[in-house]
Amino acid sequence: MSLMLQEIFEQPHALERTLSSERRHAERLSRRMHERRASLIVLVARGTSDNAAQFGRYLLEISTGIPVSLAAPSVHTLYRARLRLSSAIVIGISQSGESTDINITLENAKRSGAMTIGITNDSSSPLAKIVDEVFVTRAGRERSVAATKTYTTQLMVLYLLASALRNSSGEGFKALARIPEWTARALKLQPTLLEMVERYRFMRQCAVVGRGLNYANALELGIKLMETCYVGAERFSSADFLHGPIAMVEGGFPVFVFAPPGQVFPDIRNLIYKLGRLKAETVVISSETSILEKATRALRIPDRIPDLYSPIPYIVPGQMFSALLAEAKGLSPDRPRSLSKITRTV
Repeated sequence: MSLMLQEIFEQPHALERTLSSERRHAERLSRRMHERRASLIVLVARGTSDNAAQFGRYLLEISTGIPVSLAAPSVHTLYRARLRLSSAIVIGISQSGESTDINITLENAKRSGAMTIGITNDSSSPLAKIVDEVFVTRAGRERSVAATKTYTTQLMVLYLLASALRNSSGEGFKALARIPEWTARALKLQPTLLEMVERYRFMRQCAVVGRGLNYANALELGIKLMETCYVGAERFSSADFLHGPIAMVEGGFPVFVFAPPGQVFPDIRNLIYKLGRLKAETVVISSETSILEKATRALRIPDRIPDLYSPIPYIVPGQMFSALLAEAKGLSPDRPRSLSKITRTV
């Protein structure tokens, strides 16, 4: 078993540890963030952490009503612009906490008057020393280059920050407490995935589609297929996909689709019908029979999880698919070519 697959299976416990360790921190921080009266939240990240930030953008805007922006670190590192951030909360996300451009952006934000928060897997990292408040994901050491458990624990911390910002009651935390259980049940799809990956052993390109809170998962599954399987994976919101890129779809073209129940479901279901008429090869991740029966290949999520809490359990089949497909191709998902665990960009 690859290290990547081992770490995928460690996620239920990592999520439980992160939730139990950081919940009180989020509750304590809630009053301070409310006193801040922030009119803007800025998220800064790279790579897989940037996909987590994309999730955070949707979650925080939905939960708090505060506009959220994704930072462009080059504005700080290359163009050396000074931004007015005195009414902003700036959140840096980095597995290692050693990404140079992320840390420079956080330093500039702090000098510009922003409240800074860090999300990292290393409490002694440079990022942790820069920010006003640091949240530590309890993923444990991640040995595979491909990030899995650090991605999902970053999402868990973002849930905690959203709860703190909206000053939610205990009900929100009760829902979060179910995510490790839902994640563990999603791991039971491994036998189905083992059978499925042989069909895609020679896949060279595909599209990955999600919308809303699961758009981040489309980005994340795409990057996993690219870095571990060397598949050219185009990644889209379902809304953007219909505005042109769907033209590349022909018979047998693989399209992976996240389809949780909730607000985005009717739009995704209509897309699946259209892809069916185009004779695309659709792999659908959902709990809903009405859409799974229209798929070429169905990955049935065991629980009917509300859209708001679906992203963590829903990425698990995608992570496993990537790890198992890499092995079927004779590749190491743990050591992708040209990559290292820590990337320092300026």
